Amino acid sequence: MTSSKKVVAQNKRARFDYFIEENIEAGIVLMGSEVKSLRQGKGSIAESYASNEGNELFLINSFIPVYNEASRFNHEPKRSRKLLVRRRELNRLLDAIRKKGMTLVPMSLYFNDRGIAKVELGLASGKKKADKRSTEKERDWQREKGRLIRDKG
Repeated sequence: MTSSKKVVAQNKRARFDYFIEENIEAGIVLMGSEVKSLRQGKGSIAESYASNEGNELFLINSFIPVYNEASRFNHEPKRSRKLLVRRRELNRLLDAIRKKGMTLVPMSLYFNDRGIAKVELGLASGKKKADKRSTEKERDWQREKGRLIRDKG
């Protein structure tokens, strides 16, 4: 089964700052003007995170700019947005957050093939400074290796 998704926003820094243990797809509750703004390709999840409030998940600090044509029915750009996951999965995620000290980091915000807005969350644990250095070193080596292969071939 191939799924085509239109990616609106990605958190490229998340893989550098965290060890991603697993990825979870979650729905997101949006207002009409937010959907219109996202369909234009605007939005950012670079500094956002998922948090639980009252046994529910919320996407905190994500930025969806104001949709100009919505006039007075517009939304607040940095409001908290509810995330939709199944109860069993929510309980499992909350256990990992509480017991193991993990974090839920949004990896990407996209529209699936049915046109529904989704957020890909990564269940992550933080990296130390040395881990970040080794990640950067590995990335530089892969880049250099690609250059060598390209130049020789």
